[in-house]
Amino acid sequence: MMRLYRQGVAVFLSWCLIASASPQAPPQAAQQSPEQLQQLVAPIALYPDALIAQILPAATFPAEVVEAGKWITQHKDLTGETLAKEVDKQSWDPSVKALTQFPAVLANMNQNLAWTSELGDVYANQQQDVTSAIQTMRQRAQQAGNLKTTPQEKVQTKGQSIEIEPATPDVVYVPQYDPWLVYGAPLAVFPGWYPYPGLFWDGPGIGFGLGFGIGFFGGFGWGWHHWGFDWHHGGRVEYNHNAYFSHSRSIVNRNGFDRGGFRGGSVGGREGGRVAGGMHSGAFSGFDHGGMARSNSFRGQSSFGGFHGGGGGFHGGGGGGHR
Repeated sequence: MMRLYRQGVAVFLSWCLIASASPQAPPQAAQQSPEQLQQLVAPIALYPDALIAQILPAATFPAEVVEAGKWITQHKDLTGETLAKEVDKQSWDPSVKALTQFPAVLANMNQNLAWTSELGDVYANQQQDVTSAIQTMRQRAQQAGNLKTTPQEKVQTKGQSIEIEPATPDVVYVPQYDPWLVYGAPLAVFPGWYPYPGLFWDGPGIGFGLGFGIGFFGGFGWGWHHWGFDWHHGGRVEYNHNAYFSHSRSIVNRNGFDRGGFRGGSVGGREGGRVAGGMHSGAFSGFDHGGMARSNSFRGQSSFGGFHGGGGGFHGGGGGGHR
């Protein structure tokens, strides 16, 4: 009996050793529903394609978004080429650097950090679904009569995709709209989302404030013309004509495969390749990982229905707006 007992223990320990030595399956991504994704992308879905191509990867770096937002606030005296040169010296991801061309957009991402981090999470884990959600919202806005070509931007349908580009190559207008009303049927507001002045239009239409001249930033590797969105090959952000893969250590890619590194070039000595599972920036704890924000999103959405983010009256840079 003792011999059988010892043999049983030996077999059990052997199995334990084998199990501990075997590679662990990566955690599966918590998939967001199409409705949740549509709510997430609503504040940016009507932006020009290249601007969305900067926002999505930048959202995977919430700590850098906060740092860059603070830096811009502290350097309001810098403009034009002087600003571009100083931004170029920073160690931020190129997508975050690019957003310094649009300080209101960067400030909005900083202000709505839970939304930003969750947007980064779904971009890292459900890229094609995010692309579909953006196109769905564009179609809804177009059907509602709120998305059309204007003197500020060109709206074109190519195949199954709606593309948005600046009307002129060196001036970019960021559309102002209420993301919960512009798509026809009202959407539930993302919990805690608050509109930033200059990006919110009080009403169901779309307005435009001042245009952003991007000429001074064009000579840097992260400038406007280096970004694009390929809607026709599964939907992907492109940086320098290559697919851009975020190498963030804050937002974890849970898809369980090696993305093959950062193809647009390395920045700040960061390491390419798949993010180590479970690694989060200590500076943000919960905010770094977008899944935390979603836990409250749809459970209490009825209490948010009809509330327009507390932003009534924000017309942003408004003068000269068009509907």
